This record gives sequence, C-alpha cells and structure tokens, in this order.
Amino acid sequence: MATILAHISVRSGAEAEFEEISRELYERSHAGEDGLIRYEYWRGSEPSTYYTLLSFRNFETFIAHQTSDHHEEASPRLGSVLTGIRLEWVDPVDGASPLPRTESQDLSHVEHELTRLYADRFAARISPWWGPLRH
Repeated sequence: MATILAHISVRSGAEAEFEEISRELYERSHAGEDGLIRYEYWRGSEPSTYYTLLSFRNFETFIAHQTSDHHEEASPRLGSVLTGIRLEWVDPVDGASPLPRTESQDLSHVEHELTRLYADRFAARISPWWGPLRH
C-alpha cells in the first residue's frame, strides 16, 4: 500500500485553474484506476496552499496513477500553476485509520521505461521510526 500527503503551493491568481485541474484529475482517477483507495484535494489555511491525500492498494498502482494518460496530460497544466509540491509518505496509525500500511515495492523489473523512472523518482520512503509502533 502507498499513502502520500502532497503539500502544494499554487501561483497567486491561479487557484481557480488549479481547482479545475484537480477536479478533472479526481474524476478521471476515480473513474478508471484499479487500486485507488483515496484521492482527495483540500484548500489549506494559508493563501494559495492545497493538500492532496493519495492512497493506493500498493506502490505499483500509485505509479500507474502517476503514469496514467490523464495524469500525463495534466502535468503541463499543473506545471504552469504550481510554485511548489512536496510529497510526504505517511503511514496510518493502526486502529485509527481504515487505510493499510505504507510499504515499498521494487519495480526495477518492469519493462516500461516511464514506470521505472517514476518508481525511482517517487520511491516510497518508509520512516524507520514507524516500525516499532506498528502492531
């Protein structure tokens, strides 16, 4: 499983365009991605800040999302409105979230070059301090 909290900064004045893109990504992702568990966008309390929670059955389905046609089509539009994005791998607290644990997965055997590139670029970061707390 893979769960990420994306911290997003949008260019001032581009918020409406970002929200349009996020609605399209939300709709297309939920309509056709096997392995998608959660994919949601929120406005932050600071101006021009947003958050996205992404949760997938496993790391491979997360990479399939990243390399999907609709995500690749949205990338140039996102690039024109974003001023920053930071992906934070998160791990659900046992008994306090319905989401399964975040685990890494080796995709070096995959033949598709973009999949291998994205698997390396977005590699799951499992924090060592989580281990002793998992039940």
